[in-house]
Amino acid sequence: MAALSSTERGERLRSLLAPGIATLVCLAILIGLGTWQLARKGEKEALIARIVERSRAEPPAAPPPFGAWDAKADEFRRVRVTGTFLHDKETLVHGLAPGEPGRALQGFYVLTPLKRDDGTTILINRGFVPTELQRPADRTAAQVSGETTVTGMLRASETRTMFVPESDPARDAWFTRDIPGIAAAKGLTRVAPYLIEADATPNPGGWPRGGQLRVDLPNNHLQYAFTWFGIALCLIGVFSVFAWRRLHEPAEPKAG
Repeated sequence: MAALSSTERGERLRSLLAPGIATLVCLAILIGLGTWQLARKGEKEALIARIVERSRAEPPAAPPPFGAWDAKADEFRRVRVTGTFLHDKETLVHGLAPGEPGRALQGFYVLTPLKRDDGTTILINRGFVPTELQRPADRTAAQVSGETTVTGMLRASETRTMFVPESDPARDAWFTRDIPGIAAAKGLTRVAPYLIEADATPNPGGWPRGGQLRVDLPNNHLQYAFTWFGIALCLIGVFSVFAWRRLHEPAEPKAG
């Protein structure tokens, strides 16, 4: 095999232009994804710290006035509220809850309006019920009447992600804790822009089971970041080997 001439070397260098640009674009995307995961890691750690701090606050505060609600500042605050449940307007939101080790329970979260003496209403996520207990008639003990006090944590309305089905109010099928949507579907007025996740205080009959908000939120963002950065390094290695071979392999002898 003959050595490369200057002309052949130039042609080979030019042939690396397109794959080089493609590699740089992919590399920028991979590094961007890794950097984004590191940023998400910091955000998740701050969120966990905020939940832990606010979940331990004593004594629970009153819910904020509707007009003063600031999700970023107020979410996960521990609060206490008193009122009367409107059980005939409860809403079931599809969801999962921890069951036996390695197994999740399929069922619903029970969102029940709590009407206060001033005429305002706050949605209460009373907790989880398995599918076989979705009918109120199968958990009548929990349909408490009269004035009730609930302690829990403030949550903002849930935003649907691309992997969650869209709720269908006409069929009363809900997949997110959509406060405005639920309020409109149930004909509720003067409804708080937030809901309260009830704590683990047992309900009569044992269901719904509150206290489902977990402080130990998964935080795998560092692992994801290493994955993206690792793929980026592999891409650099693959392109480097490809380019080296392209530039240094001897030319094929020409037929005489």
